[in-house]
Formats: sequence, C-alpha cells, structure tokens
Amino acid sequence: MQQKRTLSQYITFSFIAIVLLTALAAWIPEVLLIRNRLEEATWARVEQGRRAARALYGSVETEVAGAAILAAQLPTLREPLARGEREALPEALETVETSLGLNTMLVCSPEGEIVARFGAEMPAEVCAGPETAHVEVLDDAAGGAEAWMLAARPIRSEGTLLGAVVTGLRLDDAFTAQLQAETGLEHTLLLDETPLATSFAGGPAYWTAVEGRQAETVEAAGDRGWIFRRDGIPYYALRLRVGESALVDEVALPAGEFALAQRQLLQTQLVSLIVVIIGGTALVIFSARRIGAPLRRLSQAAARFGRGDLAAPITVESGVQEVDVMAAALEQARVELQRAVGTLQEEKAWVEHLLEAIEEGVVTLDDDRRITFFSEGAERLTGWQEGEVLGRHCDSIFRPAEEIAPFSDLIPRAGARRKVWLRLPGGQSAAFSITRADLAPPGVAEASMALVFRDISEEEAVEHLLGHFLANVTHEFRTPITALGASVELLLDQSGELAPDELEQMLTWLHLSILSLQTLVDNLLEASSLEARRFRVNPRPTDLGEIIGEAARLMQPLLEKYNQYLDLELPPRIPVVYADARRVVQVLVNLLSNAHKYGPEESAIEIRAVPVGDEVRVSVSDRGPGIPEEIRGTIFQRFSHFGPGHDDSRQYGVGLGLWVVKAIVEAHGGETGVEEAPSGGASFWFTLPLAERARSASARPAHARPESARPREAQVEER
Repeated sequence: MQQKRTLSQYITFSFIAIVLLTALAAWIPEVLLIRNRLEEATWARVEQGRRAARALYGSVETEVAGAAILAAQLPTLREPLARGEREALPEALETVETSLGLNTMLVCSPEGEIVARFGAEMPAEVCAGPETAHVEVLDDAAGGAEAWMLAARPIRSEGTLLGAVVTGLRLDDAFTAQLQAETGLEHTLLLDETPLATSFAGGPAYWTAVEGRQAETVEAAGDRGWIFRRDGIPYYALRLRVGESALVDEVALPAGEFALAQRQLLQTQLVSLIVVIIGGTALVIFSARRIGAPLRRLSQAAARFGRGDLAAPITVESGVQEVDVMAAALEQARVELQRAVGTLQEEKAWVEHLLEAIEEGVVTLDDDRRITFFSEGAERLTGWQEGEVLGRHCDSIFRPAEEIAPFSDLIPRAGARRKVWLRLPGGQSAAFSITRADLAPPGVAEASMALVFRDISEEEAVEHLLGHFLANVTHEFRTPITALGASVELLLDQSGELAPDELEQMLTWLHLSILSLQTLVDNLLEASSLEARRFRVNPRPTDLGEIIGEAARLMQPLLEKYNQYLDLELPPRIPVVYADARRVVQVLVNLLSNAHKYGPEESAIEIRAVPVGDEVRVSVSDRGPGIPEEIRGTIFQRFSHFGPGHDDSRQYGVGLGLWVVKAIVEAHGGETGVEEAPSGGASFWFTLPLAERARSASARPAHARPESARPREAQVEER
C-alpha cells in the first residue's frame, strides 16, 4: 500500500509541475506580446492623427487660397481700385473677411504697399508673397512671433494690374484647439523648438514647463517619436512639417487610458493564471485518484472476458498496485473488438442513409439503363418521385430540353462530367451537372452505373448575367471612348481649319463623353464599395438648393445637346437636409441621366422638392414612355433595364444606377420609389431627413433615438 501511495504522489506532483510550467510558458510571452501590441496600437493612433492633421492643413491651404481667388474676382474690390476710390475698400474687405471667417485681408498696390486692410495688422512685405497658400512666421505686437497661413492673388481689370489681395488665417491657440477637436489629439506649433501655439491648457508657456520636457526619443511609425509626461500622464508624440516652412506641428496622444488598460489586462491575466493553476491542480489530483480504480477492477472482469462477455468492461477492485499484463492486453482486445463491431454497425447505417442525406441527386442504372435507385436528393432536384421511376428506362424519365439526342446518349463516360439541360415534369427546364461512376459488385458480370445529379441552373443564370453585364460595361465604355478618340483626332488634324462654332461643338462632344464616363465610373465604384461592404455616408446639414444646383450644372451640357431643359419647383424656403452632399448629387445625376435617356428631345425634365413632415421628398419626372407597373418592384435591383420606346444606343446601360441610388438614399434613412408622372412619363422620387429632425434626434437619449435618425453606415455595411 505504501508503494501505491508513492506512485500516486509521483503522478500528482509530476502533473502539477507540468501545469505550472505550461501556464507560465503561455502567460509570459502573452504579457510581452500584449504590451508590444498596445504600444504599437498607441503609435498607430498617433500616426493616424498625424495623417489627419496633414489633411486638415491641406484643407486650410485650399480654403485660404480659394478665399484669395474669390476676393480678387469681386467687383466690390476691383471697381473701386480701378476708379482710385480706396476709401471704399475697407468696407468691402470687412464684408468678404467676415463671410469667409479669416483673420485678416489686405489690398496691396502694384508697388507693394498696403492700401486697405481689415483684421489683424500685417507688415508690407506680405504683399510680395507667392500666390499659393503658404505659411509665414511674423512678429506680433508684443514682440513675439505668430504663424500665419497666407495667400495672395493679383487683381486685374481688362488686363491692367490694379494690385493684389492677401488673405490670412492666424495659426494660434484657437486654431490648434480646432485641430484637437478634429483629430482628438493635442497639437503644438513649434518654430526651432519654440512653441508658438498649442492646444494644451495653459498655452505655450505651460507646454515648455511640462515636467521640464524630459522626453524619451523612440522609433515609432517609421519616424522619430517622443514620449513625455504631463500631470503624470504619458503622451506619445510625432511631428510633421507644416507646408514648406520651418513650422512643425507636434501631435501628441494622451496614453493614460492605454496604460490603465494594460495594467487591468495584466491583472486579469494574472488572476486567470492562478485560476488555471488551481483548477489544473484539482483536476490532476482527481485524475490521479481515478487512475487506480480500473486497475483494481481488472482481475475480476478478466474471467468474464474469457467467457466471451464483451459488454462488461474488465475492471480491477482488489486494490493491487501493479496491473497484470495479460489482463490489460485482454481489456484492450475487448475494447478494440467491441469498437470494431460498433463501427461496422455505424458504417452500415451511415451507408444506408448517406445517399438520402446528400444534397445532390443519386440515380443508379442497371445494364439495360433502367433506374434501380432514386435518392431523395434526386426527387427534390427533378420533381420525380421514387415510386414513379423505379424500373423505368432513363430515356422515358429524363428528356433533354432541346431533344438533340436521348438521355442515354448524353451520359458521360466514367469519371467524366457533362452539363445537360433537362425538361422537368412541371414543364420548366433546369441545367444539371451529371457525373458517372461504374459499379461492379461481386458476382455481377456487367457493371451497372451510378449518376450524380447537381443542379447548376443558378450558376448558369449567374454566368449569363455576368456575361450580359460585361457586354454592357464594354459597350458603355466603348461609346464615349470612341467619341473622345474621334473628336481628339479631328481636333489634332483640323484644329486650325475649324470654325469657332464647330470647335465649340467638338469640345461639347468631348465634355459629354467625359461626363458619361465619369457617371459610369462613379456607379461602378459605388457598386464595388457596396459589394465589399465598405460603403459609407457622411451626412451633415446641407442646403438642398445647392445640391440640386450642382447636379443641374453637371447635367446641363448633356441636356443642351438634346434641347432638353429643367423645370424646377422648390418651396419658398429651401429646406436644409441632413445628408452627404456628394452622394446626393450622385443620386440626382443618375436620375437626371435616366430622365434624359428616356425623355424625348426638346422636352422638360421636372425636379420637385416638397417637405413632408420631418423629411423632404425630391422627385425627377420625365415625359418618356414610363415604367410598366409590373416591373416597378424590381427596377431598383442590380442589372435591371427598363422600358422600350427609345433606340438601343440610348437604352443601353450596365443596370447599376438605380441600385446605387437606392443604396445611397437608404443609407441616409430615406426611401425610394417610382410612379407615373402627370405628364405620362416616369417620376422617380426619394426622401431625405431634414436637418431639424437630425438635431432633435441627437438631443434624445441614445436608447430612445429612432432608427431612421441614426447614421446608417453599419446598416449599409451589413446589407
């Protein structure tokens, strides 16, 4: 007995040691991996913020440069300069500067002197700055330095240089605070390591004094980064150069939450490790005690095995430590034999039910081509019942759809596959992929065969649809490209011989071809995004009139070519919608393009906008042949084409425009539809939420917010 207890203790201690070593070997690398991953995720977040900041600087440059271009073209500045009435310039500058949200606006004389100003004081040398938006560091009134984003633009009148307009935006603490709101990271503008502006509370002086700026330099995101602390919170920082200047933006991410998450995760893992060790130890002790029980019962059961009793297991109950080798071999033989018998029984049942469970249909034929077996899968696929076909010749059951030959002549050779169209009992046809295998059971002189039927009708339909889609895309690209090629070739060969109206007509053709290609590419890109579940909309309060105006501007050349015109009916107060302006412009362009294709020449295309409750309903109506009522339910599906009534060249399309329209509108929480127009043509409509509705919805508690008022990105992605 003493020897037996020693063996149990040895097994127990050995297994406990294995559990401990295994747990530690798994835990320590995991701790290091998690720490590295959190560190990488933190730097990746900082790098993402730096990229966002770079994009924001580019947007600011574009805004300042655009403001200079706009101001230089205003008659309120150009005309007083031309007349020499400089006293009228400050009032005009005030109007422009206030509307554009800038910090300063200057008018310079051709000699480089400032003749009018509104906003912050500026030295005269800014008049000599480049026309493109650029960053300059100027002295402020207190003797310090300020960073400015400046742009200049000459003012001309009938070829005469009247002067220049300079627009500027101050890159100060308010600007960095705006960057912090946009990116979620802290921003500090540095010039030769001297802070000029910062989003940190306390300003540049506090930024300099933060724990002595004891920063740790590391390699992160393929660049040099800094880790410093402020109020005990670590900050991860990267820098980017602002434009072509010496100004640097230090982008910093507070990593306090990351450090806390790391500590909490490590604590959780440590607790889990302790639980695993305790549970593993208990399991080892229980298993060690259970090891001896079968051995104690083995000797009593050995006799039963000798009598051929395979049902009762051989166990040992005497408490003897060592196991009789012969008894163990007999128990193994009993178990293997019993398992083999059970396996044979299971395989027999499995073989009996296999043919009934598979999705494909299985049919066996004898050497006379008569049906001897007909599986449930064959019944589902062909519509025939087993009782109706057993014993009958295969040619009387399976009839090819085209009657080119009897079915028995279309059976493939052994191991091969053939596609066959068969006529089903209901009169419809279906495509089947048929595979053959020869069967030669013992005692049978001639081999029978088994046929496996797989319905490929849907695959054939998809292949046909794909071919039709590719043909349409090819045609849609070829037509404008051919027009572009012909127009460009004509311009190259005869540009000097063309009259102005002929040249204008050629350029109009070029513009229309490019517009057609752009619309097609936009629809293909949106369809690709929808298919890949990467479709997003970014709604914001937007003037509906601006959206309709942009769509009308894009379509105007195409409408003028066919003498079509737009008939607008808008409410007295143009509604403000909560929408992604670029996407909604694409919706209107697609609908106007369809109205142009199916509307007759010299006809009106009507655009109506009517507020309905907390939404606005926008409709586009033509005077074409209309949409038959029986296909209105499928008109917004992919690859749908509709309506005779025009020549093929104007009807041809890829069938994605209305599908993209429906996806964009539903992503905004709206609906789409089509109905008969009062003029007899088709009237396509969609709804958009009003901005007031979006604001009221955002003010409600999250659990009470209606689904239609929420951003629809996730819902579109799941569709």
